[in-house]
Amino acid sequence: MAAIGLDHASRVFDGGHAGVRDVSLEIADGELVVLVGPSGSGKSTLLRLIAGLEPVSSGRIQIDGRDVTNVPPQARDLAMVFQSYALYPHKTVGENLAFGLRMHGVPASQIAERVRRVADSLQLTALLDRRPAQLSGGQRQRVALGRAIVREPKAFLFDEPLSNLDPGLRLETRTEIALLHRRLRATMVYVTHDQEEAMKLGERIVILKDGRIEQAGTPMEVYRHPATLFAARFLGSPPMNVIDASRIEPRRPGVAGIRPQDVALTAADGGDLAGTVELVETVGSEQHVHVRLDNDDVRVIAVVPPDVAVHSGQRTGLAFRRDRLHFFGDA
Repeated sequence: MAAIGLDHASRVFDGGHAGVRDVSLEIADGELVVLVGPSGSGKSTLLRLIAGLEPVSSGRIQIDGRDVTNVPPQARDLAMVFQSYALYPHKTVGENLAFGLRMHGVPASQIAERVRRVADSLQLTALLDRRPAQLSGGQRQRVALGRAIVREPKAFLFDEPLSNLDPGLRLETRTEIALLHRRLRATMVYVTHDQEEAMKLGERIVILKDGRIEQAGTPMEVYRHPATLFAARFLGSPPMNVIDASRIEPRRPGVAGIRPQDVALTAADGGDLAGTVELVETVGSEQHVHVRLDNDDVRVIAVVPPDVAVHSGQRTGLAFRRDRLHFFGDA
């Protein structure tokens, strides 16, 4: 396995659009890093720069201490898994797993052992004689993962690999990737637009916006200590509430942020602010209570236990955990 380093890497497309802007990032050997951000944030372009599928306009890329900025993809010894499974439909699962090894001239005895080992680890042994058309979406994605793993590359690159799966299979396959990383301790770089997926999967997450790194850190570091309002709003479901800071602390400029889980309902004349309940959503083990503040169009969401009695039209106060307030310079 190998460490990956980006040193002021940029990618400027024809016409002047910058997909990636001056990104510096160190990914440790054996680390699972998730690149997350909205559409157009540059996360897939950054992954393609690492893979060598996009040229670097400026800056450098290193893999295992070696400068690979101008090295072609096939010489970087990386395995990439895409949204589409891209399996050979006329080949069996076993043949799909073995194909890349055969193309690289690996001896037949080694191929058989590596395919057996990977098939066992991904629970594909019973499917080795089937063709892709006979598999479920989750099984096909496991074969795509297995085809990458069997190569024993220096690092794995995942470009939204679960986006085509239904929620149940997505959860199952995400768990398999996490367990696989724990077993292999392989370097993995994973791209997703799903902030929940990023939080649950990454040892470290990198939030991207407009081609730049907005913030990087462990999931809880970024969640608990967001560096910018964008990072604060992007992570967390429901998203962080944002209100004028002066409503919390007089004469304080900018905006204040508070996560819905840190807002409690109180008597209408108590708490920090007051308003009217506009909507109550029951979401399994909790309720999401949407409150419109008095004299304002701002809505605040509070997450409360399911046994709290609350209804639309009700007047309520809102109490904020003071140690969980965040202040930002602007909206």
